[in-house]
Amino acid sequence: LYFMTLDLNLWITVACAQRVLISNKLGEKLVGLLHEACSKELVILCHGFRATKDDSILVDLAAALASAGVNAFRFDFAGNGESEGLFQYGNYRKEADDLRSVVSYFSEQKYDIIALVGHSKGGNAVLLYASMYHDVTVIVNISGRFALEEGIEGRLGKNFLQRIKKDGYIDVRNKKGKFEYRVTEESLRDRLSTDTLLSSRSISKGCRLVLTVHGSEDETVP
Repeated sequence: LYFMTLDLNLWITVACAQRVLISNKLGEKLVGLLHEACSKELVILCHGFRATKDDSILVDLAAALASAGVNAFRFDFAGNGESEGLFQYGNYRKEADDLRSVVSYFSEQKYDIIALVGHSKGGNAVLLYASMYHDVTVIVNISGRFALEEGIEGRLGKNFLQRIKKDGYIDVRNKKGKFEYRVTEESLRDRLSTDTLLSSRSISKGCRLVLTVHGSEDETVP
């Protein structure tokens, strides 16, 4: 009965989340859901590559935080999910800028932002954010890729550097040959020039905790 009650409370928390629209610095509307609790403390949750705010890991985290008395906000980066803008392959710095817009919005609303949590590519976004700005004291990276030069061939195929220099882009298709997204030379360069080690070392000592959670049997981002 206890677990049934707990599951029901989590479901109610998810169902009652408040839709919030926030403009990024380019004027694109970012769509998010605020799980409210009886406090002003807030944790911001960031999704991964080609994912959305509705990924189960973010939904579960948001519901658990709200049940524990902490507000949680999960949102779609520009070009993903319900948010405005075009999807781009790299985009690490722009996603850090999107996160800056979200942090600024809730700071103006007098929330106490106690942590940024990112899953997969979102983990890179929160680390990059923390290296650029120094206003959130807890950063949690869940399964973010450390070496961004790795894992590219699996998506773009062999000789991707030569092909993209020749054509200017690579179209990624699924196993059935259906178009999924386009990778431009600029967006690939954005990824290859993003240094997670440098970002991590640039986080100020004012950040009390930087936590990385990574499964030893993670096959997606080993």
